[in-house]
Amino acid sequence: MASDTIYALSTAPGQAGVAVIRISGRNAGMIWNKMTSRQPEPRTASLVKLADPEDASEIDRCLALWFPAPASFTGEDVVELHLHGGRAVVNGAISGLAKLPEFRPAEAGEFTRRAFANDKLDLTEVEGLSDLIAAETEAQRKQAIRQMDGELSRLIGSWREKLVRTLAYLEAEIDFPDEELEEGISEQVKNNILRLQSEINQHLDDGHRFERLRDGFSIAIIGPPNAGKSSLLNALARREVAIVSDIAGTTRDVIEVHLDLAGYPVTLADTAGLRELEEASDNNIELEGMRRARLRAEAADFRLAVFDLAASQQLDPETLRLLERGDGLVVLNKTDKPDDKNPDLVAELSDFEVRKISAKTGTGIDELIKRLTDEVVTKLGSAGASVGITRERHRKSLIDTSDALSRSLLAPLPELSAEDLRLATRHLGRITGKVDVEDLLDVIFRDFCIGK
Repeated sequence: MASDTIYALSTAPGQAGVAVIRISGRNAGMIWNKMTSRQPEPRTASLVKLADPEDASEIDRCLALWFPAPASFTGEDVVELHLHGGRAVVNGAISGLAKLPEFRPAEAGEFTRRAFANDKLDLTEVEGLSDLIAAETEAQRKQAIRQMDGELSRLIGSWREKLVRTLAYLEAEIDFPDEELEEGISEQVKNNILRLQSEINQHLDDGHRFERLRDGFSIAIIGPPNAGKSSLLNALARREVAIVSDIAGTTRDVIEVHLDLAGYPVTLADTAGLRELEEASDNNIELEGMRRARLRAEAADFRLAVFDLAASQQLDPETLRLLERGDGLVVLNKTDKPDDKNPDLVAELSDFEVRKISAKTGTGIDELIKRLTDEVVTKLGSAGASVGITRERHRKSLIDTSDALSRSLLAPLPELSAEDLRLATRHLGRITGKVDVEDLLDVIFRDFCIGK
């Protein structure tokens, strides 16, 4: 319940130099009389003695900060205790807080949810905060900071403001047909709708680069069994991630590793070997591995098709089809072996970009990493300095907004056009949480950690 005072450890559990416990709610100030030696000045760190509220036994000497409502993260009274980070100290403080009336442990994301409920953050800023906590690369961090600082919110707000103003013009034409309104108002309304729709569609036509930056650029390693795909994964990751064996079909499931290329997140996936279905028809496990490999390759942003230069391998039709889609290149592995037993394959692949490497010795690996880095920077670089759609729910709401604008332009009556504009306004409002978002809140906040 929102009337409860909540508390949680906001730093990672385990032994550390400092542990932070956060408390928020109308009774947060009770701690000064029940558990500490004195009340600090607002927004000033003060050294206090922390004691058990029942027997007054000392728990720790810690720093305490006091943020009276509404000037706090949640908009409620907030206390932060910066304790020594031993488990016994933290457990003692948590046990003491549990003894205070109307105090209870916070649920995951509850501090941030209260900040949203008290208009401290809108939904896009909440999502930006979540992305900042999860950020693994520099580019992800920068994108999350921009969203948390309200850049996406301001963009959506500007569109909504333009839409409301346009709707007001149309409503005036509907409500006061006999009045002398500004000449050409109908044409002005139409032009405003077209301009706004064009702006929204430009952001929709972004190649999903902001979502890719948030989730990671996906590269799938595909090819026939025993071509050296797992060895290539290990070489690119610079560590032993996948099991390497001379036995064909060792990799049965998708193995992932996360890389940071020039500050951009990349998910590299090693997949099961692809070959003709007839050759694997008696092995259900291999068939399932091939099915998952094809699904991952289809969904990937880029593909590396690996072949063994020193073996008589055939170009699998499915691999060829994936290569012909573009967004990929051929990797000819095992250049360390002297005999080229595959001249026909090399000739067959002449229409594609080809890189020769040895995953065993490392020959060509640095050049391949540079090529992949260039690809990632080209695809995601423009997302690094601007604001855009970072989630599927944003995209869906903007598509619904654009569709409503299209209907408003085709509506046979001004009243129907106005209704479509009102729908478009509501669709935009759902992105920032201004209207009708109760069904979204559990989904958005459930991924937050306890204490945030």
